[in-house]
Amino acid sequence: MERRQAHWDGVYAAKADRELGWYEGDVGQTRRFLDRIADSGPRRVFLTGAGTSLLVDDFLRRGDSVVLNDVSPVALGRLRERLAAGGEAAEWVCQDIADPLPVTLQPVDLWVDRAVLHFLLDEAAIAGYFENLRRLLRPGGHVLFAEFSETGAVRCAGLDVHRYSLGELSDRLGDRFGLVMAEDHIFINPTGAERPYVYALFRRAGA
Repeated sequence: MERRQAHWDGVYAAKADRELGWYEGDVGQTRRFLDRIADSGPRRVFLTGAGTSLLVDDFLRRGDSVVLNDVSPVALGRLRERLAAGGEAAEWVCQDIADPLPVTLQPVDLWVDRAVLHFLLDEAAIAGYFENLRRLLRPGGHVLFAEFSETGAVRCAGLDVHRYSLGELSDRLGDRFGLVMAEDHIFINPTGAERPYVYALFRRAGA
């Protein structure tokens, strides 16, 4: 935990939001997937690796309640400042997503991961991530992944990454999750470089 936190604190301390390699000024690609979920009113959303993402603002504008997770207190501090009063409605979880989440967290309707899972390399960390997801996501809920694809970069932000196929994401979730929508996507990062991603939306069986 300490090493990951120190690394990401350093990244966020050194760069403005628009200089971050994963910065999205337009969240339309993610929103296009989320719009495939039937509208049943405000949702409870867990956003892992929230960082300073504009997705947070999008969820809050739509009346969703958000649980914001990041390993970096520097990132979450910057996000709190931007949201100002709007951040009072959020729950804040500053920890490594590979470690067990607080047992006091209530179930969520939606788990969103844009470019977090692929930074976990060892099997224990990956297993911890998926254990958290399966514990927190309610039956009938959805999970959206946006990870470096098998043709994607092998490093990001100075770290090696684990590149994903749709098949591996499905296998790691297990047979209680069904695919709703998936596609390969080329993200153009702030430097103009192409970053191949796999986007995949799954629904958990149940209510």
